[in-house]
Amino acid sequence: MIDAVLEAFRIGFGFLWTAAWAIIMGLVVTSLVQVYVSKERMAEVLGGGDVGSLVKATLFGAASSGCSFGAVAIGKGLFKKGAHAVNFLAFMFASTNLIVELGLMIVILLGWEFLAAELIGGIVLIAVMAILVHLTLPETLFDEVREALADRDAQEGVTEDPTCGMEGTDEFTLTTEEGETLKFCSEGCMETYRQKAGSSGRWQEELRSWGGWYKIGNQFRKEWSMIWRDVVGGFLISGFVIVFVPQWVWEALFLQGESLLVTAENAIMGTAIAVISFVGSMGNVPFAVALWGGGIGFAGVIAFVYADLITIPVLNVYRKYYGWKVMLYILAVFFVTMAFAGFLMEILFEALGIVPDLAGGETATEQTYFALDYTFYLNLIAFSLSGFLLYVYRRGLGAPGRYRDPVCGMRVGEDGLQATYDGTQYYFCSKTCQQAFEEDPSAFADQKPLAQEAASGQHDHH
Repeated sequence: MIDAVLEAFRIGFGFLWTAAWAIIMGLVVTSLVQVYVSKERMAEVLGGGDVGSLVKATLFGAASSGCSFGAVAIGKGLFKKGAHAVNFLAFMFASTNLIVELGLMIVILLGWEFLAAELIGGIVLIAVMAILVHLTLPETLFDEVREALADRDAQEGVTEDPTCGMEGTDEFTLTTEEGETLKFCSEGCMETYRQKAGSSGRWQEELRSWGGWYKIGNQFRKEWSMIWRDVVGGFLISGFVIVFVPQWVWEALFLQGESLLVTAENAIMGTAIAVISFVGSMGNVPFAVALWGGGIGFAGVIAFVYADLITIPVLNVYRKYYGWKVMLYILAVFFVTMAFAGFLMEILFEALGIVPDLAGGETATEQTYFALDYTFYLNLIAFSLSGFLLYVYRRGLGAPGRYRDPVCGMRVGEDGLQATYDGTQYYFCSKTCQQAFEEDPSAFADQKPLAQEAASGQHDHH
C-alpha cells in the first residue's frame, strides 16, 4: 500500500513537473492579454443573438481565462448587464476551454491530436449550442431571470467588480474623484483598477517601464491564485486514479470496440464522469490522461475535458445565481453539446486517420518524469520568469502608490484609508487591513509606510 501511494504521488507530481512550464508560460500570455486588451464594452457588444456577437463572445472568452468559478461569475455579470444567453454561455465555455495554458497542457500530456480536437470541437460545440439554444430556449425564461437577478442583487447591495466583472465586496472598496464608491472582489483587482486609472501611454511604452511589468506581475499572481487548487488537485487525483482504479472499472463503465454505438456511449459516459468528478478548470486534463490510460475512447476523453463547466460544484453556483430551471437548462444544453462534440470529433478524426494509438506509447507508471532533459530547461526558464514577475510585484517596482500597506504590503496612494501610530502616518488598501493594524499596531509598526525609491521604481507616469 505504501509503495502504491508513493507511486501515485510520483505520477501526479511527475505530470505536474512535465506541464509546469506550459502552465506558467500560458499564464504569462494570459496576463499580457488581460492587462492590455480592453474589455470595457464587452457586455454591450454581446447583447445581440447574431453570429457576430457569438464570435465576439468566443474571442472575449478566450482572452479572459480563469477558473471555472471565475468564468461563471464573470458570465453572470455579463448576463445581468444584457448579454444574450447564447453569448454568455459561449463566453464561459471559451474562457475555460479555448485558452493558451490549457492548450499547452493538452499538447504535452495528451498530444497534438487532442489539442486539435479541443479547438475544432470547441468551435463546433459553440455553434451547435447556439443552434440548440435558439431552438429550445423558452422565450421569457432568461429575461425573467435577468430581472429577478438584478432586483435581488440590488436589494442585497451586490455590485460587480469593475475590473473583472466578479462580485465586489465591502472589504475592498475605494471612492473615485467623482465620489463614486466602487467594490472589488480582491485587493489584486482593486490595485489593477488603480493601475489603469493612473496609466497613460501605449502598451509598447508600458512594457519598457517597471510600471507595465508590475501590472503583468499583479495579473499573473491573480491568475495563478484562481487556478492553483484545481491544477494541483487534478494532478494528484490523476496519479491516484491511475494507480488505484483497476482496469475492470473502466471496462464496466465504457464499452469497448469500434462502432458508432461505442463512440456515442464513451462520449456520454465521459461527460457524465466529468459532472461527478469535482475537478474543474485545467485540473481535468491530467484526469483525462488517467481516463485515456484506462483505455477510454477518444470521444470520451475529449468530452470529459470539455465538461468542466457542469461539475456538481459549478452547477450549484448556477442554482444560486439563476435558480433550478436555468441550472437544469444549462446542464442539459452543455451536456448534449459536449457529448455530441466529443462523438463528432472521434468520427472526424477516424475518417482522417489521426486518432492517436494508445498502445504505442508508454504507460504513466513506465515513464521517467524527472530527468535532465528539455522539460528541465523549459521549467528553469519558466520558473525564472515567474520569479521575476513575483519579485517585481512584491517589491512594488513601478507600482501606482507611493505608500505600502503595513499589513499586506500592497502599494496604496495617500487618498485612501489611514491611521496614525507613534507619530507616523500609515496607509491601507482596505478596511480589513486597517482594522488588523488598529487591533495591534505594534506588530506592523516596523513596516515603513513610505516606499523607498529603490523599491518604488518609476512613477513618472502618475
